[in-house]
Amino acid sequence: MYKLTVLYGHPEDPAAFDAYYWEKHVPLARTMPGLTGWTIGKCDPDPSGAQPPYYLVVGLYAPTRAGIEATLDSPEGRATVADVANFATGGATFLWDVERVVVPVELPATE
Repeated sequence: MYKLTVLYGHPEDPAAFDAYYWEKHVPLARTMPGLTGWTIGKCDPDPSGAQPPYYLVVGLYAPTRAGIEATLDSPEGRATVADVANFATGGATFLWDVERVVVPVELPATE
């Protein structure tokens, strides 16, 4: 399984980021073809209360890197990537990797 991780830095206005992300970006991203999985995690402070380096972590999954690249190269994928500049005031880092499952996990679908 191949994974593209998107790490969003802390936005200037978290409430505006959240509103835009869930109301505009997620519906746009849902139109991207070829994904076999998608996770979104909002980062919490560590036990000492220290803020993590990232605000939001997103995982996009496909069987291969070529599959992720095809998703992003589709008209819907290009529109979704272009939209990141509209809300990610804290920046966004994209990491590409092959996932190895050590202990299988099944997450409930929630929003």
